[in-house]
Amino acid sequence: MKLLDLLNGVNYEVLNGNLDIDVSHIQYDSRKIGEGDIFVCLTGFEVDGHNYATKAIEAGAKVILCEKDINITNEDITVVLVREGRKALATMSANYYGHPAEKLKLIGVTGTNGKTTTVYLLKSMLEKAGKKVGLVGTIANYIGDLKVKSERTTPESLELQKLFKDMVDANCEYCVMEVSSHSLYLDRVYGCEFEVGIFTNLTRDHLDFHKSFENYYNAKFKLFERSKACVINIDDDYGYRIVRDIESIGNKEVKTYSIKDESDFKASEVMLKEGDIHFKVNGDNYNSVLPGEYNVYNALGAIGAMNLLDIDNEFVKKGLLDVVVPGRCERIGYKYDIPYDIIIDFAHTPDGLKNILETLKDYTKNRLIAVYGCGGDRDKVKRSELGRIGTELADLAVITSDNPREEDPMAIIKEILSGISKSNYIAIENRAEAIKLALNMAEEGDVVVLAGKGHENYQITNEGVIHFDEREVVDEILADKRKK
Repeated sequence: MKLLDLLNGVNYEVLNGNLDIDVSHIQYDSRKIGEGDIFVCLTGFEVDGHNYATKAIEAGAKVILCEKDINITNEDITVVLVREGRKALATMSANYYGHPAEKLKLIGVTGTNGKTTTVYLLKSMLEKAGKKVGLVGTIANYIGDLKVKSERTTPESLELQKLFKDMVDANCEYCVMEVSSHSLYLDRVYGCEFEVGIFTNLTRDHLDFHKSFENYYNAKFKLFERSKACVINIDDDYGYRIVRDIESIGNKEVKTYSIKDESDFKASEVMLKEGDIHFKVNGDNYNSVLPGEYNVYNALGAIGAMNLLDIDNEFVKKGLLDVVVPGRCERIGYKYDIPYDIIIDFAHTPDGLKNILETLKDYTKNRLIAVYGCGGDRDKVKRSELGRIGTELADLAVITSDNPREEDPMAIIKEILSGISKSNYIAIENRAEAIKLALNMAEEGDVVVLAGKGHENYQITNEGVIHFDEREVVDEILADKRKK
């Protein structure tokens, strides 16, 4: 592709060389450079791409795009200066792949909790309506039925545009996607226009990155600046603020949803049962296989979006009844000949843990046992909150390790314990041993919830990424028990 065409829409200055050249591919990782590529120097939080420009040239790069002068005078190398490298990367990626996002109807979901479940609900509803759907999310990416590995909740703009291109080539009409606060702040979705943006909630998370709730909120709000229509949970305090801030922009259709406050899509007569939920919205009956009040909220967000997109309510209802979300209130106990239940859930924030424990407590016949920890190298304040919430809601909390990263696992556990005022807990660093203890203690009618890992099949430690799948751990523990 001609460099001039690639730079269309980018504000730039040429520091060296000329623009009348062909570019093979775009790269922001110097290790992936091939002959004739453009290397985009991104200034990261740990690594500065400008330090790898020489390495990229040695590997065959013919164009360097930078945010500061890197003093390259080789006449065979073109050096282009931009003010915001990530926005330039997003614009060039869209140019390179032929603006695929413009050929898809994008539905974005942002919020602290509920993003994953909501996009799976959206995909299910749209597919019931006969639409071919792509999905971008935490657990995996999908191009129709084809599952593609996900490295992060929202990919970097280069990979995201490639994913959009693959969806278009596969004749997808819609793309439903989790839009993380990181991706909004780091301009991974810069230039993308969404048909509908959905807000789930805003609770404590990622403050290690954003530093303040105000920054966190401002990052989330970017989605609604880029959405034609918005669906907002106004039972969340930040939901009202989003509605007010959207109104100040103007020229957007806004729908609200709730269980408590008056809204466009208000759930009433909510009945929480062991395996599902029943509720009404504007006089119409709905039933979802996903249990818990928080899943009523997830359903409402999806219902509101489908209404804006004129998807028939028949397909919305069918989608609610036929959806599986891996690692989200995933029941695995039924597979074993045991008198208690085992649930795997991704809950790793105070609000997420509260939601899953309150939901499970409603139908636990005997004791609720919670196994959980807290990630390392992340916001430390929530650790004590997790300790308090787990011991207040569960009959027994087994505090353990969960992606400690570079931190000492026991130091993290001690910070979790600092929020506990009760005595109904046990602390065990080794997560497999913690699960084993919980299962050995489980009695008839108990529910054991393994919280924090969800779909993850790994632990991140100071030794790197180690394979750890809780389903396999449970299989092994129960197989050993049967042998005895």
